[in-house]
Amino acid sequence: MSYVPRLQTKYKEEVVGAMMAKFTYKNHMQIPHIEKVVLNQGIGAAVNDKKLVDSAIEEMTKISGQKAQATFSKKDISNFKLRKNVPIGAKVTLRKERMYDFLDRLITISLPRVRDFQGLNVKGFDGRGNFTMGITEQIIFPEIDIDKVNKITGMDITIVTSAKTDEECLELLKSLGFPFKTK
Repeated sequence: MSYVPRLQTKYKEEVVGAMMAKFTYKNHMQIPHIEKVVLNQGIGAAVNDKKLVDSAIEEMTKISGQKAQATFSKKDISNFKLRKNVPIGAKVTLRKERMYDFLDRLITISLPRVRDFQGLNVKGFDGRGNFTMGITEQIIFPEIDIDKVNKITGMDITIVTSAKTDEECLELLKSLGFPFKTK
């Protein structure tokens, strides 16, 4: 018996039925699902201090459970003292089991640790059925030791789904347990 993440089991057992009841799908293959989760951390001060990128890669690797990659600048911008192909951030793309494990830890452990958390903003949808949220401090994740943090930085988390509309994506994420703000 292989390991199946708790959120993936919840999707198969509960969410599929709820989505079929709410929307009119002709078959179960049309039901939206989460395809990938992308974590992205841009570090503006990395132009002056290259060690910030290394620490960001290390922290994102701990958070996601998968090796992070450095992101590089695409062009020269003299106002920011930025040169082409200079490392300025880190990113990780999660799929399958690691994706479900990360989302489960995000919903149940990390988001409740955010100070004055009122719920996720529903304005984070892009019109194509994807959701992006920003986190201001990486220390909300229990994998990060606050004593070893050089600089508190935020990150963007993008959830890419197969949903065609924002309404379908919102219902999918609500069914999985994402805490959205009530109006």
